[in-house]
Amino acid sequence: MGGIAGFIDVRRESGDECLAATGSAMAASLRHRGPDDSGVWVDRTAGISLAHRRLAIRDLSKSVRQPILSSCGRFVLVYDGEIYNDAALRPELAAAGRAFRGQSDSEVLVEACAHWGVAAALKRLNGMFAFGAWDRKTRTLYLARDRAGIRPLYWARFGDLFLFGSELKALRAHDGWVPRIDRESLRAYMRRGFVPAPYSICRGVHKLQAGDCLVYRPRDEPKISSYWDPAQIVAEAQRYRFDLSETCAVDRLDVLLRDAVCRQMTGDVPVGAFLSGGIASSAVVAMMQAQSSRRVSTFTIGFGEKSFDEAAHARSIARHLRTDHTELRISPADALDVVPELPRWFDEPKSSRSEIPTMLLSALARRKVTVALSGDGGDELFGGYRKYYRVRAMARAISHLPPALRRLTADAVDDVLTSMAALHGVLPVSWRPRLPLNRVAQIAAAVRSTGDFNSLYRETRNAALAPSALLARMGERPLRWEAEPHAGIVSNGMERMGYFDFLGALVDDILTGVDRASMAHGLEVRAPLLDHRIVEYAWSLPPMYKYGGKGENKRLLRRVLHRYARPGLVNRPKIGIASPLAAWLRGPLKGWADELLDERRMHENGFFDGARVRACWSEHLRGTSDHWRLLWGVLMFEQWHRHWAFAPARTQDVRNPEVAHSMAG
Repeated sequence: MGGIAGFIDVRRESGDECLAATGSAMAASLRHRGPDDSGVWVDRTAGISLAHRRLAIRDLSKSVRQPILSSCGRFVLVYDGEIYNDAALRPELAAAGRAFRGQSDSEVLVEACAHWGVAAALKRLNGMFAFGAWDRKTRTLYLARDRAGIRPLYWARFGDLFLFGSELKALRAHDGWVPRIDRESLRAYMRRGFVPAPYSICRGVHKLQAGDCLVYRPRDEPKISSYWDPAQIVAEAQRYRFDLSETCAVDRLDVLLRDAVCRQMTGDVPVGAFLSGGIASSAVVAMMQAQSSRRVSTFTIGFGEKSFDEAAHARSIARHLRTDHTELRISPADALDVVPELPRWFDEPKSSRSEIPTMLLSALARRKVTVALSGDGGDELFGGYRKYYRVRAMARAISHLPPALRRLTADAVDDVLTSMAALHGVLPVSWRPRLPLNRVAQIAAAVRSTGDFNSLYRETRNAALAPSALLARMGERPLRWEAEPHAGIVSNGMERMGYFDFLGALVDDILTGVDRASMAHGLEVRAPLLDHRIVEYAWSLPPMYKYGGKGENKRLLRRVLHRYARPGLVNRPKIGIASPLAAWLRGPLKGWADELLDERRMHENGFFDGARVRACWSEHLRGTSDHWRLLWGVLMFEQWHRHWAFAPARTQDVRNPEVAHSMAG
């Protein structure tokens, strides 16, 4: 585990010292990902530098420092992640004559690439990883990312300069690149709360997508292919669904999850788990405790606001499973301390409610452990989100309405919304409707849509309303699931939404957030439910095993958990890791937000219509509207933009979309 970076620059006649110095600077920007060790490897004739920062998890000795060479000397590897089936691959490679110096999985990976070739090796790996492998014989660079996209990897090519790294800040450390804001990515960010892969917030920089491998030979165009294509995997699973009784299906999932958890508990450092009290994290912890001779360390956070607090549920599960449980209550003051630090670690703007609590949870866990297991992936694979049921209900309600009647219905909802907004600010808080007004507006937009699952899903996924009113005119990056073959590959509407979330929000929002927050504290987080065997199994199950009757979500995962914990402990609505940002913006974060939302500064920066943003801010403070999503998106971008010292976009009218945005230092 750690951070990786590198570049190939055939434009310069650079000596070893220059290549090493630049590589070291790129690695230094990732020190938080790997505080235990670092290394650089260069080849002046090829113009290449590979750099690594290490978080020591397995084989804590110095014998397997990275960058690491294969025993034959042909391949050089920099690698971030964990290979969970290295114990099975090692004897096979040793029998083929491959020599090993230690017990590190990085040795297994580089020898696998050298012996089988990168493409064949990737298909045999079980793990989470991002790596760069340089073939010294053919002068070819390979970049690869794990099937679920747990470990991050950015890349860019500017003429004869090729860059890659675990985070954008590593690319920024190379003086051959001047970052510029990609306005289409900014618009996508304001819609979704994150920048969707393969794009990034910076023009010309890409995220390597999950399950992809990039091949680059200097002066040629990079070639990207999928060694694990979700469209192909899911289509195959849909075509040949398992015909199992529910008991047999539960048995199979139990075996797969126990094995995945067992593999991911390995390490030469303390291992614990995040425990929210929900189905997925509880199932992971139950599997850990069932296979451990010691009490598993578990960690959770709580809020004073009851609607966001799951601490009591987590405490009950921990007591029942007999874990060594640690709980932290988060106050608004804690949030105030974390908020200014967010852009330092999230080097792309990101605006969900989970960043603050995940940062604090990671800091809490790191006091006792170096590795933590999570329940990430359970909602997408096993139907955990309540929004899926809301969308299904809306689809059923409007499916038989002709377009004209749908529009009339949406107009009526808008009229009700206007009336509610007028009353909302004068009513006592306890009398105000529980459903946020911006959610009502989203429902109206959904009703006005075509009424199919895809369009309804798109509206309910939007993080902010009508960003076109706030942003200069520009296009918007398409999302992966909107393109063929993904958009229509899953026939069942409920499953299709899970597939869309698996392709997009899971990787670019949830896993990205967990990665940046945990690595900010030198904590490795593993996700057993994203073992590719479980992913493939989940897509082969009949929908009824995920979406039970009467809104019973995660049906099969619940049945597994019931074998380890009393049903009464776990059969409750999901809350999830989130923070009460709407209230905090009106309270402890008000001063910080008001300064960032300065109309003059926003006008100078040139990205947002400052007058419109201030109007939304005033409405939010008065309580006449709930604009927290939109405001948080603007705030996270403005703070990120200021932290990374981007120069103002322009000095003329905000509606001018064609302005270069350069980084000032």
